[in-house]
Amino acid sequence: MTRTASISRIALITAALLCAAPAFSADASPAALAGARCDANAIDKNGKPLAGAAKDGFLKRCYREAGLTAECEARALSKDGKPLAGAAKDASVGRCQRDAVQALGCEARAVSKDGKPLAGAAKDSSIRRCEDDAKAAAAAK
Repeated sequence: MTRTASISRIALITAALLCAAPAFSADASPAALAGARCDANAIDKNGKPLAGAAKDGFLKRCYREAGLTAECEARALSKDGKPLAGAAKDASVGRCQRDAVQALGCEARAVSKDGKPLAGAAKDSSIRRCEDDAKAAAAAK
């Protein structure tokens, strides 16, 4: 996928989010909503989900462009209120991004490859898979 296609896709997703924003919780920040779309759109040019370093790179760039990284970096503080640095900051920002996206719930993340909300059996399947993943992640902690 070319850089221009990626940027166009992100612009399309952002536009879709702005139209759909009233349907989401008032507590969710726009950056967190965009972050949820990043997770849903981490797919390769063949429509298969990205994995490993490719997914990490895509999500990192997408979160940054959505403003979620800046929001989480502002919250990356030590117990005494000083800004974190290095690996501690990276871990804090990553945790913040995952928590922000997870907090939106599975229904908000049930979107198709092109960013449109799913319906019917596809939506049910996506929500079920998301909830199973959340339970597995909670059990791993």
